[in-house]
Amino acid sequence: MKLKDYLASKAVSLCFLASAALFWGIFAFLAGASPFLLWGSEALVAITVLLRYVLGYWVARRRVNRLWKLCDSFPEKYLLGELVPPPFGVVEREYFEIMKLISRDAIGKTEQAKQEKEEYFESVEKWVHEIKTPLTACTLICDNGGDLKKIRRELRRADNCTDTILQYARLRSSQNDRRISKFQIAETVEEAIQSQRELLIASGIGVTISGDFAVYSDEKSVTFILKQLLINCAKYCPGCRIAINACEGTITVTDNGPGIGAHELPRVTERGFTGENGKAGTGMGLYIVSEICTLLEIKMQIRSVSGKGTSFEFTFPSA
Repeated sequence: MKLKDYLASKAVSLCFLASAALFWGIFAFLAGASPFLLWGSEALVAITVLLRYVLGYWVARRRVNRLWKLCDSFPEKYLLGELVPPPFGVVEREYFEIMKLISRDAIGKTEQAKQEKEEYFESVEKWVHEIKTPLTACTLICDNGGDLKKIRRELRRADNCTDTILQYARLRSSQNDRRISKFQIAETVEEAIQSQRELLIASGIGVTISGDFAVYSDEKSVTFILKQLLINCAKYCPGCRIAINACEGTITVTDNGPGIGAHELPRVTERGFTGENGKAGTGMGLYIVSEICTLLEIKMQIRSVSGKGTSFEFTFPSA
């Protein structure tokens, strides 16, 4: 900080002081004050003002230099708002408190972004390990003669892993990536079942479909939701029966599998939660389903009784 810049910032105060000194000189002269008193008082005022601003400049420069040293020595620049000492002036202190609020908000958003980035890479790492399983299985199947049905099944599992991570990535740009259109639910249900036919057959799962209605929503996202429920059944409920009913704006997907424990039911849509039956998975499927439902304003309800099965209910908003 240069002296001329400091004095320029005090220009208004200096103008008032100079005007006051001028008026005092005129008043003293008209009042018949002696030249010694007149010029002595003017000199005293000038010296006092000079000392005031020279001292103020010296103090301010020391504080600014100390702040720059602190800034240069601290790697996490966005945390400086918590370390900067408060100023002396009342107005400056108010500015300081406002800037501190802004700094704390920036710190919170930065930490949130760092956490989301870490969680994203952790999820990607889990998916990489999960997708290696069907690919390794394909290699073993090919080495042992190459059963076409088994290869298709494993490739379907790999494709499901890819689709899941793509849906997870889409959550970050959901406002630009969702396409709302009118479609029939029965056709979407049929498409989801056909896409998982190999896995359902291999797991001995039977599916019954009933009902239909038209809805305005993102068809790809709704298909993903249904596919994810079928995939979970193939993973954790082999041999179960699934009933999908579409009626009056609501899709109900019910299975007679092992169900979800009462202590786990409130957490099944949390990011990374796997539970006792799904420790081998990534714990991201139902989390993504829940996030998609929130984005599309679909009301999701989960009911389950341990040992008797689980029911998912999706109610669409009216057109």
